[in-house]
Amino acid sequence: MAVLLTAFLASGLTLADDGLSGANTAWILTSTALVLFMTLPGLALFYGGLVRSKNVLSILMQCFAIACIASILWFVVGYAIAFGEGGDYIGSLDKMFLAGVMESSLSGDLPETVFVMFQMTFAVITPALIIGGFAERMKFSAVMIFSALWLLVVYAPVTHWVWGGGWLGQMGLLDFAGGTVVHITAGVAALVAALVLGNRRGFGETAMPPHNMTMTITGAGMLWVGWFGFNAGSALAANGDAGMAMLVTHLSAATGAFTWLCIEWIKYGKPSALGAVTGMVAGLGTITPASGFVGPAGAIVIGFSAGIVCFYATLTIKQKWKIDDSLDVFPVHGVGGILGTFMAGIFASSELGIFSGQGLAEGVSIAQQLGVQLTGIGATFVYTAIVTYILLKVVGAMVGLRVSEDEETEGLDVVSHNERGYDL
Repeated sequence: MAVLLTAFLASGLTLADDGLSGANTAWILTSTALVLFMTLPGLALFYGGLVRSKNVLSILMQCFAIACIASILWFVVGYAIAFGEGGDYIGSLDKMFLAGVMESSLSGDLPETVFVMFQMTFAVITPALIIGGFAERMKFSAVMIFSALWLLVVYAPVTHWVWGGGWLGQMGLLDFAGGTVVHITAGVAALVAALVLGNRRGFGETAMPPHNMTMTITGAGMLWVGWFGFNAGSALAANGDAGMAMLVTHLSAATGAFTWLCIEWIKYGKPSALGAVTGMVAGLGTITPASGFVGPAGAIVIGFSAGIVCFYATLTIKQKWKIDDSLDVFPVHGVGGILGTFMAGIFASSELGIFSGQGLAEGVSIAQQLGVQLTGIGATFVYTAIVTYILLKVVGAMVGLRVSEDEETEGLDVVSHNERGYDL
């Protein structure tokens, strides 16, 4: 026993000498599993329950297949574009095929393999979120080609801008876990896709309620739990930043959900389960960019704001503008990401008493920080919108974007996969 203990301690000392933190590594390994859990099964079940029964399998399949293709592309070139040392706008390609990423190589005090895998799960969920903008009407081949191209020319470059040493990170943009990188990019892309593809047949005339709210609420619960890895894991350490990020994430989610259901209760006389889980996602998406910078009281305000703003954004887009963003990706993720990125510039300040966060950079005022935040929001929005539109047109010319009217009526489960989600 003494020999084993001595060997264990010696191993620990070696790891410490090498600069690797066992505690931080263990936490990021756990966070990585949690973030993947958000997509498979969390997002898949959440989205799957929201569509009609004839399309449930297609949604599950799209989430699953995107997880596969995004992982492969991250290995090939995605990680290099996002985190390779390079210029202000794109990383170098020295890390293609994960060249140089060995068991012994480190990223900070983590094994670089762990950092690669953690960031890969972000690259998986972001294009999967866009599915909600074109659900029930896009060809499976078009989904695959678009998602692959979008990951490489939108997600990976924006990731480099913010987290990979690019120009927005150099400006001091506050985006702890993906307000710009994940939520604004996915939300804007979903809105553009909904506009390019057009509305589902019968949209605005025929009721299209979720076919299985039990499935949706199950997926929502998985999203809530998985989001702790998403936000608290983005501290890249098992420390106070991770603890605060987890606390404020939970508070914002709870406040967003409760705010949304209260609005429905007052407006319509009854709160809905759909409203509660949508408000939860709004609270989670909105706190994401601010999660490592704000305190608990600021998180309550952010969650409350998310519940109100995202609720009315959803009504505006669907009822006033008549845009069929089928699963509300832009009004929840896009608007929430914009709101949260903006509010991070306010509540990160150390001058707000009980609402104070960790503090802004030395010599930076709230007004100056808000200027940086708005720059990040605007650049991400415009770049994503333009490139997404171009990609959709290219993919449309290659394979066509939309299934035929008869195929849409039959449902994508049979048309795309020759299977049914339910065989009762």
